[in-house]
Formats: sequence, structure tokens, C-alpha cells
Amino acid sequence: MPRKSAKPKAPQVALNFAALVEAVRQVHEHSATAASRAVNVSLTLRNWAIGCYIVEYEQNGADRAEYGEGMMDRLAEALRRCGVPASNRQRLYAYVGFYRTYPQIAEVIPAAWATRFLPMSRTPQTSIVRSLTGQSADAAKAKKIVRSATGISRISGQMLADRLSYTHLELLAGLETPLKRAFYEIECIRGNWSVRALKRQIATLYFERSGLSTDKEKLAAMAHAVAEKEAPKLAIRDPYIFEFLGLNPQEAAAESDVEDALLDNLQDFLLELGHGFCLEARQKSIVIGRTRGFVDLVFYHRILRCHLLIELKVDEFRHEHLGQLNTYVTWYRKHMMAQGDSPPIGLLLCTQKDHALVEYAVAAIDSRLFVSKYQLELPSKEDLQRFLEEKRREMGNEW
Repeated sequence: MPRKSAKPKAPQVALNFAALVEAVRQVHEHSATAASRAVNVSLTLRNWAIGCYIVEYEQNGADRAEYGEGMMDRLAEALRRCGVPASNRQRLYAYVGFYRTYPQIAEVIPAAWATRFLPMSRTPQTSIVRSLTGQSADAAKAKKIVRSATGISRISGQMLADRLSYTHLELLAGLETPLKRAFYEIECIRGNWSVRALKRQIATLYFERSGLSTDKEKLAAMAHAVAEKEAPKLAIRDPYIFEFLGLNPQEAAAESDVEDALLDNLQDFLLELGHGFCLEARQKSIVIGRTRGFVDLVFYHRILRCHLLIELKVDEFRHEHLGQLNTYVTWYRKHMMAQGDSPPIGLLLCTQKDHALVEYAVAAIDSRLFVSKYQLELPSKEDLQRFLEEKRREMGNEW
């Protein structure tokens, strides 16, 4: 019998240099995105599990009566000594709130986690964990319980963990009503918003404006058109993830290369003035309630004996910018003033192509004498505006 001829192989196309570059780029993009997503999900599950443990202890702890109201402080101190990052008292309360707000995250908990890490009690949410991880056959019923427990949210735990970072979820958990939270969950996932975009939409009352709008689709289109999108491979720059990995969150805080360059120049400019400026911190992280903020530059002024907080916005002025800075100033006044210090002051710098705006924030400062004094010791608005304009021109095409 005649032998069957072998099936002809498809001719191999030689890899040229451009194809090599593209192949390597695609492998890198895919790997970076997968790694970022895995870290995001791990952080979300870690914080949810911490909240689960705390609630379990508060309800069923064998020695919980010994600690009472001071339990969270004692726990935070013990975890600090153990080297557990992001575990101060405020963070622990945030994890509890996250756990209670999003019980459907139980759907994502691996079976190995449930059997090894999570407490096995009679509490409703941990019994849901058992059902969802194969320790009970009634998983469908458990999922139904989870969805009803969230009040109005119908988004699965898997989608929440896959599409939103922990920072998104903590911000959403802090919203006051389930309806408002559900609205922003859906819009954030639909628009693939970054954390910064979500904060801005909340601050500009997108939910309330949508309720009043007669053309909701047009309003939604406008909101999504200007919202900053989340880049999957860059999600790992989230400050909570940096802390989780034991890295420096300062590296995650800068909003753009332009802003970073301007801050570098501004820092040098103020130090070169020689009028008592001492640099104390860059991208100073502070936590107020459930919200983490970063102050761009913090100086201590030896002559005025006060902190100077500087916020730079590569953007046009908006009222929420000044409100944010005033919040930081108020926080510093309450928590960072030492005996003999004068009240802290804030400096807001907003820039865009055609002009620069400089505003000082003097939250809760009653003394006109002190206000007059700082006006003599600090750079004038005019000097700062000239500085910003000059640096912007020097940066040329980068701006």
C-alpha cells in the first residue's frame, strides 16, 4: 500500500525584531496584571479575615471580659510588636467594618483558608464561610443568605474581589447607606474607576446629582468620560498594598510625574530660602477615620514654631481641595502640636496651563497676630505663583 503522505506543516514565520519586542511586551503586561490582581485579592481576603477574627473574639472569646473597651488598643499594640503592618487601632476598626459590610467576600475564601485560618463558630457569617467552602452541601442557600445580608448589594464577592481593590472596598464600606454604596459599586466596576476617581465622584456628589438629574444616562456618560481609569498592572501602587508587602507607601502616593517633579523643585526652593524651613516628611500618610490621606510636603518652621503642610494639585482649583487641606491642618493641630508650638498652617498650590493659584489654610487659627506673622515669614503668594509658572515653562513639553 502506498504510504500516506505526511500532513504538510504550516510554514514557520521567522520572528523579526518588532515581533520579538511585542511578544516580550505582551508577556510582561500579562504577568504584571496577573501578579497585581493576585496581590489585590490576597490583601482583600487578609483584611476580611482579620475583621472576621475580631468579631468572633468579641462575641465568643474565652477571655474577652478581661479586655473590655481597651481590647482594640491592646490588640493593636500586640500586633505592632509582632511586626504586623497596617494594624493600628483605626485600621482594625476598618477591617471589622469591611467584614460586616461585605459578608459575600466569604464566597472567595479558599477552602484551605476556612479550615486553617478562620474561626469555626456559630456566628452567621462564619457559618456562611463553611457552607461556601465545601463544609456544607447547602452552598446555594448560603449564597442567598450572603446576598440578603448585604441589604441591597447584589454584586458577588468574587466580582468585588476581582474588580475592586481593598482601598476601593474600604472607601465604599464607609458610605452611610446601602443604596448609595450599591450605586458607587456598580458605577465603579462599570467605569473601571481608579481609587482617586471614586473619591472624586463621591466628593462631587455624583450619587445625589444622579438622583436629581432628569437625564441620568447623559450624566453617567459625562461622569465616566472624565473619570480616571484603573490600570491593572499599576494597581499594586495602592498604598495599602505597599504596606501589605512591607514596601514604602511613599512610592505609591505621587499622582503623576509632573506633580512629582514640581514637588522636587518646590522642596528645594523652600529649603534654599533659609528662613527656618526644616523638611519633616514627604507624602506624609495620615488616617482619619476610615480614610487615608497623603500630605505632599510637611515642613517645620523654626521661627514660627509650627508645621507647614503643602498640597500641590496639578489641576484647576476646586473647593474640595481646600477642604481636604483644612482637614489635614485640623488633624495636625489636634494630634501633632507639641507644647509651645504655634497652630499648623496649610499651603494649597493649584496649577493648570494658564494660571497658578495659591491659598493658605488657617483652620481654627483665631489669632490675627499669628496670621500677620506668618505672612512675613513665609513666601508670598506672588513669589510662589512666579515659582510655579517658571518651573512649568522649564518643563516644557512634559506639562
